[in-house]
Amino acid sequence: MTANTLVSMAVGVVAVVLVLGLFNMLRGGSPERSQRLMRLRVLLQFLAIILIMLVVWMRGF
Repeated sequence: MTANTLVSMAVGVVAVVLVLGLFNMLRGGSPERSQRLMRLRVLLQFLAIILIMLVVWMRGF
């Protein structure tokens, strides 16, 4: 798996969790579930940023 694929997958997972959280909130779902999804999104965003920074550092930019 290339670095570009990993970064794309990380960003995609963040987007999916964001959409799930927004969908749950808009349809009037459980506020607890929305909160859990948004916390998960923040954690995944952090990991995606770390991954992106590692890729940039490894490429020497």
